[in-house]
Amino acid sequence: MTAQALNEPLSSTVEVRFHGRGGMGAVVASHLLAQAAFLEGRWVQSFPFFGVERRGAPVTAFARVAQEPVEARTNVYEPHVVVVLDPSLLRGSAYLAGLRKGGVVIANGVTAAVPWEGPVYLADATSIALAEGLGSRSVPLVNTAMVGALAGATGLTTLPSVLRAIEILVPHKVAANQRAAERAFLTVRRATMPEAAAR
Repeated sequence: MTAQALNEPLSSTVEVRFHGRGGMGAVVASHLLAQAAFLEGRWVQSFPFFGVERRGAPVTAFARVAQEPVEARTNVYEPHVVVVLDPSLLRGSAYLAGLRKGGVVIANGVTAAVPWEGPVYLADATSIALAEGLGSRSVPLVNTAMVGALAGATGLTTLPSVLRAIEILVPHKVAANQRAAERAFLTVRRATMPEAAAR
């Protein structure tokens, strides 16, 4: 899904908000998306917002991808895309705050109760990360898988650019992280409405 597919002109900025918990890699995920888009010649921003800075605490990170220089210097309050790295965060609906009409949700899970009428995509990033030895069972590192899922679901960036961004930004287990991104890119799927909107 390009900016145009998001009902925005190509010159506009596509805003993405990542929701995770400390240690899961939400901040790195936003950096990876920005790096991948930068490699494709676009203007980008990427930055985190920390509340309680401890492992397991909710973490929000933001990215902007544009065809022109990005002038905004604020948090992303009205994202086009929301990416949820931790399935436990789906129990509420705070992650949907400000999501634009027709916006996209990409969630880590095989099923999800997402009270959203727009497109919802699912990727089993936890299983992928554990299979590739990324993180632990209690804190799987799902960031690279979720960026792969984001690319597969939206087309906001390409898989080769994501794989190259991992080479640049990820210092350990590069090949495993690339495999995780590719597996999620290939297996992310759109949820059916009853499945996504179940309360």
